Amino acid sequence: MEAVNGVSKMSIAHEIVVNQDFHMEEMDLSPDSLESKIKETMHNAFWDHLREQLTATPPDYTYVLQLLKEIKESRLKSQIEEVMDVELLKQEADHGALDVSHLSTYILSMMTMLCAPVRDEEVQKLESIADPVQLLREIFHVLGLMKMDMVNFTIQSIRPHLQEHSIQYERAKFQELLQRMPNFLDHTTKWLSQAAAEVVTPPPPSCDPPEQIISSPADETMKGNAIISPSMVLNQGYMNLLHWDPDNEEFPETVMMDRTRLQEIQFQLNQLTILASVLLVTNSYCGPKLPSSPQFVDRLKQIIKVLLEGNQSRLNEALLSISDQVLQEIQQALTDLNLPALSKDNVASLSGQIHSVAKEDNCVRSIIDQRIRLFLKGCLIRGVQPSLRDLPGGITAIEEELAEMGQRFSCLILHNQQVFGPYYADILKKVLFSPQESEVSMDST
Repeated sequence: MEAVNGVSKMSIAHEIVVNQDFHMEEMDLSPDSLESKIKETMHNAFWDHLREQLTATPPDYTYVLQLLKEIKESRLKSQIEEVMDVELLKQEADHGALDVSHLSTYILSMMTMLCAPVRDEEVQKLESIADPVQLLREIFHVLGLMKMDMVNFTIQSIRPHLQEHSIQYERAKFQELLQRMPNFLDHTTKWLSQAAAEVVTPPPPSCDPPEQIISSPADETMKGNAIISPSMVLNQGYMNLLHWDPDNEEFPETVMMDRTRLQEIQFQLNQLTILASVLLVTNSYCGPKLPSSPQFVDRLKQIIKVLLEGNQSRLNEALLSISDQVLQEIQQALTDLNLPALSKDNVASLSGQIHSVAKEDNCVRSIIDQRIRLFLKGCLIRGVQPSLRDLPGGITAIEEELAEMGQRFSCLILHNQQVFGPYYADILKKVLFSPQESEVSMDST
């Protein structure tokens, strides 16, 4: 049980580090709830850090002064306890003298003083509730939100400390597993060996880019280099995780904790591929005016996203609905601009091209998929912002969505590299170099 709790706490800390948007929502509390584990993890990390500060030479009193300030300001706690004396309230209730209205008013005044500014509006709304039962019910609801605010503030405050220590902590825990199971890196070795083979002999492109997709400088930047470096192999390995066969159980051990997160990114990549493909073939039928209208493109994006979301497992059905809606939007937009409607032949042709995006070997879909993966690889090599400034043709319409996915992916991969870099270095040394070359490499370090 202790081992399970240790893994659970490590998973929580890992989630906070790799997910910059991680936050808690209001929920029913229990000792085994995720919030309770989050709070325990945060508090333990805080007190551990405080102990390190006090035992340093010279001692660092930063957190001590912060605690003293909070203790000084906690006089509000004693004020609340004076009014919220449970025994006294029980006696008043027994004698029919409990003033719920007065008590509620006092609680509201305390909430106004204690809540974060973002909750001011919710607290103010409580003042207009006359029904005492409804008022108490809403008070407890807002108190729950305030509790989550405090938990999320604690998470944000402690994140830098977790980032500092989680690398060593996760690596130490993995080393413990490796000592108990010496073959625990077998799948990781196979994964990197396959990536090395692909870097040495990259697969040919599936098809030539259509006329709508122009090339970009990034295409040349990412092409194969005569010198194969460990970082190239590792980046290829990371990219391979984004089209991992779910039936393949030989998932790399070093990335196992992030498997669900990578599957989510893989799903997002597939959805964006369909979205960008439909937008591309649609724009080719709209003439110069409609594709240059941000409002028109944004509306099409929202329609396509909603229909894809509602038919995740039935792509053919989704594209039928998307085709009908897109054609309606185009005809209406052309009418609004006093432009001629699409001919019957163009309607049939566009509808057919949208339907054909369902095929994985569709040329437009294949090229868009390659371009999105090219962008993600660029995020690993050069960073998200430089890659956004140099987007390949055909995917500029989904720049906002790519930025979010690229940030999420690169943050995840960076943390993984920092934790497991020493293991990857040892494996790649054996994969890429002969024993003699490995010895030379070791002697030169």
